[in-house]
Amino acid sequence: MAHAAMLLLATHGPALAQSDYPNKPVKVIVPFPPGGTSDIMGRMLAEELGKILKQPFLVENVGGAGGVIGTERGAKSVPDGYTLIQTGVGQNAVAHGLDPNLKYNSLTDFVHLSQVHSGPNVLVVHPSVPFKSVKELVDYAKVNPGKLDYGYTPAASGHMAMELFKQTAGIFMTGIPYRGGGPMMTDALGGAIKVMFINQDVALQHVKAGKLRALAVSSTQRNPLYADLPTVAESGYKDFEALSWSGISAPKGTPQPIIDKLDAAMAQAMTSAAIKQRLESQGFVVPEPGSKHYTAFVKSELERWTKVIKTAGIKAE
Repeated sequence: MAHAAMLLLATHGPALAQSDYPNKPVKVIVPFPPGGTSDIMGRMLAEELGKILKQPFLVENVGGAGGVIGTERGAKSVPDGYTLIQTGVGQNAVAHGLDPNLKYNSLTDFVHLSQVHSGPNVLVVHPSVPFKSVKELVDYAKVNPGKLDYGYTPAASGHMAMELFKQTAGIFMTGIPYRGGGPMMTDALGGAIKVMFINQDVALQHVKAGKLRALAVSSTQRNPLYADLPTVAESGYKDFEALSWSGISAPKGTPQPIIDKLDAAMAQAMTSAAIKQRLESQGFVVPEPGSKHYTAFVKSELERWTKVIKTAGIKAE
C-alpha cells in the first residue's frame, strides 16, 4: 500500500506542482540596472502578474554587457516557471548580429510569452543647426559627408535606428559613442553632438522645452505624444521602422501547463487599464499580446538587425 502511494505521488507530483503554479514567489530577471526604461517595464509587469496570480513576482536586476549577462543567466535557469526573463531588442536581436558566439540562442533557448512594450526613437537635432525636416538634414549630409556628429550608445535601439537611417538615406555622418544615455543627452543638450536617435519618452521634455528639435519618429505610425511629427517613412523612406521593445520569456523546457497559465496571465495583464494607461501616457504602444506574435516578432527583429549590423560592418565594442 505504501509503495502504491509513493508511486502515485511520484507520478502525479509534477502535475500537481504545475496545477497549483505558482505556489511561491517568481523571479523576473531584468538584465539591466535599476531606473531605466527596461527596469520600469519589468517592474510594471511584475506588479500586475503578482496581482493576477496571487504570488509575488520579484525583479532581480542583473546588468552587464548590454543585457547579455542577465539573459544568459535566465536561459540557463531551471525551467520550472519560477524564473522568467525580460527579453528585448538589445540582448535578443542586436546582440546576435554583434556576437555570433553568444552563449544563448534567442530563437531556441526561450519560450517567448508576450511582448510588453514598443516605442519609437525620435530623430532630434540641436537647435543650433538649421534643419527643420529629415530632407534638409539628408541634403546637408550628402553635400557635407562626415561633417555632422551624431551620438549613440553602442548596440542600443537608437544606435541601430541611426545605422538603418544612414544606410536607407545613403549618407555618412561621424558617430560618437557614449557609455550611456545620460552623458549622451548632456552633450546633445550642450550642442557637442548635433544629431541622435533617442527613445521618445526620454526626448519629450527636452523637445517641449525647445532644447532639442524633433524631426521624425522611427515607428511606421505617428506617435500620440508627437502627433504633429512625421515618421521617417513619411519623410521619404518607405517602410522605415526601428523600435525599442521588450517582453517576457521563460527558459526552454518550462512545462506547457505553466506556459499556458503564464500566457493567459500575460494577456490579462497587457489588456488591463493600468498597463494601457501607463504605457500610452509615456508614448509607448501597447503591443499585441501572446506567445505566437512575440515569437515571430523576436525572429523578425533578430534578422533585421543582424542584416543592418553586417552591412554597416559594426563590431562588438
